[in-house]
Amino acid sequence: RFIPFGYKHGVPTGSDFVFDVRCLPNPHWEPALRKLSGLDQPVIEFLQEREVVGQMFTQLEQFLSFWIPHFESENRSYLTVSIGCTGGQHRSVYLCHKLAEFFKKKRDNVTVRHRDL
Repeated sequence: RFIPFGYKHGVPTGSDFVFDVRCLPNPHWEPALRKLSGLDQPVIEFLQEREVVGQMFTQLEQFLSFWIPHFESENRSYLTVSIGCTGGQHRSVYLCHKLAEFFKKKRDNVTVRHRDL
């Protein structure tokens, strides 16, 4: 399970891994993007255009691809990955959905759970 969250709302309880992506460019500072979410095409394009966002995705994907099998080998039936940005609206939502898309191609029962956007 992937959970995008905003640090201003607190870290989700029950997280196995927590990643902080507040270092990435923030669409909030673009007035036209402020009210949108990481699921909206203009925000997706904004983030896809930033090389550092792609690097963060790649490193998260590689890290999780390596460690998920180790959790499975210990009979863990679930794993919760929480990704946080400032408000939990843009960067964390985008990365959680992008990672979920990637892992859905390899495993069953991949979900994203987030607050209403």
